[in-house]
Amino acid sequence: MAATLTTQNTLAGVFVPEADRAALLKQIVLIVLGTGILTLAAKVQVPYLPISYSLQSLAVALIAGAGGWRIGVATVAVYIVEGLLGLPVFTRGGGLAYVLQPSFGFIVGWLPMAYIIGRAADLGASRRVAVMALVMLAADALTFAFGFLWLLTVAGTIVNSGNALPTWLNADNLIGSAWNGAVQPFIVWDVVKMIFAAVTVAGGWALFKRRA
Repeated sequence: MAATLTTQNTLAGVFVPEADRAALLKQIVLIVLGTGILTLAAKVQVPYLPISYSLQSLAVALIAGAGGWRIGVATVAVYIVEGLLGLPVFTRGGGLAYVLQPSFGFIVGWLPMAYIIGRAADLGASRRVAVMALVMLAADALTFAFGFLWLLTVAGTIVNSGNALPTWLNADNLIGSAWNGAVQPFIVWDVVKMIFAAVTVAGGWALFKRRA
């Protein structure tokens, strides 16, 4: 296991260098702070059924882009555990029952999203806006795909059990109604967020060089 969670190719690795004896402890603190940022991002939202507009995917992109894949994945994983244990960190609360919420698949999808973005950052991509933006958009698209499949699975389970679907889902057109309700309204919004995240992370490097 690595003695540190970051690399020198990430902003977090520069500000908490490996030579720092307390680096690992400081990085754990970063993870805890990251879960707090995700929680705040969940609460800054525009209500929309079935899934509210929030800043969480932006937060994931920023955390992974600045911290690398270990910080990014660990932050999302701890955040998910907090929510499933009942802490009200998700958009609409928390608890084990949240697994059956339409948005939970998107939350789980942030794990591979954080890995892809963080891995690219560890390899030095975070200094280049265009490259980082493309990576973030691809990782976000994967999150959408994972969340969409999760949603269809949960909806199919509800239909097979004989229970009523949420009003925004149509059993006769499950794929179309799920797409229109949980994916299509968010595409442009998330493209803007990923570009903003890429510019912000690359801008962090520019700011660091000026101060160096």
